[in-house]
Amino acid sequence: MPTKTKRLKRRKLPDDQGERTQESLVKPKIKIEGLKYFAMLKPLLEHLHEHECQRDTAGNRTLHYDQYCMLVLLYVLNPTVSSLRAISQASELTKVRNKLSNEKASLGSLSEAGGLFSADHLKPVIEALSAEVNDAAPDPRLSSIQQTITAVDGSLVNALPSLIAASILKQTTGSALVRWRLHTHFEVNNLLPARVDVTPDGGGQHDERAVLKRVLEEDRLYVMDRGYAKFSLFNSIVASSSSYVCRLRDNTVYETTQELELTEGDRAAGVLSDTIVKLGGSSSSSNSPDHPIRLIQIRCTPHQNRTGGKARGSKAPNSDGILRIATNLLNVPAEIIALIYAYRWTIEIFFRFYKQLMGGDHLISHNANGIQIQVYCSVIACLLINLWTGSRPTKRTFEMISFYFQGLATEEELIAHIEKQAAAEEAKRVKEERKEIC
Repeated sequence: MPTKTKRLKRRKLPDDQGERTQESLVKPKIKIEGLKYFAMLKPLLEHLHEHECQRDTAGNRTLHYDQYCMLVLLYVLNPTVSSLRAISQASELTKVRNKLSNEKASLGSLSEAGGLFSADHLKPVIEALSAEVNDAAPDPRLSSIQQTITAVDGSLVNALPSLIAASILKQTTGSALVRWRLHTHFEVNNLLPARVDVTPDGGGQHDERAVLKRVLEEDRLYVMDRGYAKFSLFNSIVASSSSYVCRLRDNTVYETTQELELTEGDRAAGVLSDTIVKLGGSSSSSNSPDHPIRLIQIRCTPHQNRTGGKARGSKAPNSDGILRIATNLLNVPAEIIALIYAYRWTIEIFFRFYKQLMGGDHLISHNANGIQIQVYCSVIACLLINLWTGSRPTKRTFEMISFYFQGLATEEELIAHIEKQAAAEEAKRVKEERKEIC
């Protein structure tokens, strides 16, 4: 694994300059040679090799969990491998078999693997890789927040089932597609998803608020859009020793109990008012908030859907130009609350990155567990890119890595790109430090 720290090394000068040495800073050369970097995953995945093999009494299983994960990663990182059939074809290649230590994977074995192997077994792998990634707040002002800032949202992915199932669905629901929702917890500090739960799209136990309520953790600051605005969920978050920052609907009814004074920093951030309010006046006492709620109103650009009404497939109404943010954080400056909510957009960027660049718009499995494996392998790919390059994944870097896998870019061109990105990141860091000092 390449190191990102500089080290002192004695370098011998050419003979024509004499037998003398000098102390010099030598930057370790980053080398990426495609499939060879999959080898760094083998120690982390080897414990999965015998997973679900106890029923294989004949001992003839040829596709094991660790090998399946390697092939899914090949799908994620190489756009030429674009389907389950393409994965099967790639598994026949000598280079792939030698580097990934796998046998040829038939289409049937790959299809079965998505439902056979447990996605939860990949979480320790993600945790081990995450421990190697630098955890730094994207904005120095967020360093005062002691809890882990976690943006929460869901995103739909569509799957086309078998021809017979599609025909039945078309007749009964009007659509031949099966929709799955990825309930995602995205940690703002390291810009990586910490948890993904896959459910069918629908209400009841699959509703986004119900799913979040079942998996709440302590010491987190959940940042949510207005679809999560529910008093019982707010109460559960506080009861789990966590906090929340959640946008409310524009027509939310409330009663102001205390006006808080705005600072110059608040006004500069577009904060219009900062109040302690009582929400749910018409709700029963069991559904009302059981803790003080702070309502911060922030100026924003009014949004009108181009169609004049609701956007296609969207349930969100038009905005009146004011963000209404509810939180149980009473002592955090209003401008910081506004900043925290602004970073909720990072989870939307991740969804776009996942679907457009990492093959997430095409499902290689049609069950919840298999979809989770695909998502977790994408997260592992993001972590690998971070560790390979020393910076967080960007669209340009992912494209260069894909070009390298396809043979369109040389190793030297890829290294030059990485070094250019690293120099830009360093220049940005220095600029921010100087700005903070001033």
